[in-house]
Amino acid sequence: MTFRASVLTLYPDMFPGPLDLSLAGRALDDGIWSLDATNIREFATDKHRSVDDTPAGGGAGMVLRPDVVAAALDSVADGRPMLALTPRGAPLTQARVRELAAGDGLILLCGRFEGFDERIFEARPLEAVSVGDYVLSGGEIGAMAILDACVRLLPGVMGAASSGEEESFDTGLLEYPHYTRPVEWEGRTIPEVLRSGDHAKIAAWRHERAVEDTRLRRPDLIERHGGASQAPPYGARRRDTKADDQ
Repeated sequence: MTFRASVLTLYPDMFPGPLDLSLAGRALDDGIWSLDATNIREFATDKHRSVDDTPAGGGAGMVLRPDVVAAALDSVADGRPMLALTPRGAPLTQARVRELAAGDGLILLCGRFEGFDERIFEARPLEAVSVGDYVLSGGEIGAMAILDACVRLLPGVMGAASSGEEESFDTGLLEYPHYTRPVEWEGRTIPEVLRSGDHAKIAAWRHERAVEDTRLRRPDLIERHGGASQAPPYGARRRDTKADDQ
């Protein structure tokens, strides 16, 4: 079944953009997923095609109108999850991405200006999500990130069945570091354990490095997952068939 993605945006020409390239682009050409982008402005009802208005109570910027946004959402609503891209949303996680990728598709609502009239979240089953603790000009880039994260997990997109496994965040840890040829480069060599052929030792080393790097770079992940260092070591499967961007 084709994974169907619908994007509601004021800038539909931004899509598919980079999603037309690499893994996502090939999957789009192969019909593994589909993408349609709808201009929210098409649902404006006044002669100026207004989609926003001044904030109630005063303040800078403009706010997207709930009546226009609701009409746009209703035009594509069909039971698929509806996500609104906003800095006020919950951080997107790899676990949530896997849930979304396992479904029939999703609807992405891209914010602009000062954001959405809050009543839209009360009136429609919208999930507010954020792709990071920073502010973008709009939700389109975030929508592309979410779609890329989902599409790469769809069956048939990555060349090896294990390519989507043992990655950063799946176990509550960052992924272990990778190496490839040449064995020696600028006086630096691939760790000897990775050249030993001992898969048990390699798995243990990878787990130790994942724990170490996570503690140094993302201690919040260790805390969030209640001691992710206790997770079982990474499996000893070979990763040389990973297909991202090959």
